[in-house]
Amino acid sequence: MTTAVMVAAGRGTRMGPNIDKLFLEVAGMPIVAHSWRRLDQAPSVDAIRVVVRDGMQAEFAKIAAEEGFRKPFELIAGGKERQDSVWNGLSGLAADTEIVLIHDAARPCVSVDLIERTIVEARRHGAAVAAQRMTDTIKASDDGCTISEHLDRARLWSVQTPQTFRLEVIMAAMKAVRERGLAVTDDTAACALIGQSVRLVDSPMPNPKATSPSDLPYLEVLLGE
Repeated sequence: MTTAVMVAAGRGTRMGPNIDKLFLEVAGMPIVAHSWRRLDQAPSVDAIRVVVRDGMQAEFAKIAAEEGFRKPFELIAGGKERQDSVWNGLSGLAADTEIVLIHDAARPCVSVDLIERTIVEARRHGAAVAAQRMTDTIKASDDGCTISEHLDRARLWSVQTPQTFRLEVIMAAMKAVRERGLAVTDDTAACALIGQSVRLVDSPMPNPKATSPSDLPYLEVLLGE
C-alpha cells in the first residue's frame, strides 16, 4: 500500500498577513485542490493523509466534497514545525503501508508522472526525491556581500517534493531527528542521519512552490495549460 502525506499545515506568511495561500484560487481551484487532485489521480497512490492546522478540518473536508476526490483520505492535525507535521502524518499509518509519499500542498503543478516515478525509485532504493538540475551559475558567500566560493553547478540539484520513502526508512530517519532535537528543512535531510542514500528523480517540468504573491501569475499560466 502507498499512502500520500500532503503537508498543508503551514501559514505561508510570505504571501501576506491574514492570507492562507492554500485557499487562494488559481486556474479555477484553490491551490491545495490542484495538489490534492494530482495525488488523487496517481494510479499508485492508495490513500491520502492531509496534514492541516488544527481547526481547519472542516474547510479541507469541504474542498474534498466539492472536488469529488475519489480516494480515501484522513485529515490529520499538524504540529508546530513542518517536521512535526510530517511526523503526525506518518504516525498511525495502516499496518500494510509500504511506501509513503510526502508532498507539499503548495506545489500544485506536480505531475502524475513525477509522483509515479518517485514511488518506483523509492521502492527500489528506499528513498527518492523529485529534483531539478541547477541551470544558473551558483556562488557561495560567507558574509552575504561578496563571493567566497564558486560552486560547480554540474553537481547541484534543486530539491522539491514529492519525497518518497519506504515506510521503515522515513520512520527511522524522522525518529533520529526527534531524538537528537534537530531541525531539518526537508525530509531527505533526515536520511543522512541513518546513512540512507536518496535517489534523485529528474523533474523535467516546472514544479514551483507557491511562496509569494509574485508566484501566482506563473502558477496560473502553468495550471491553465
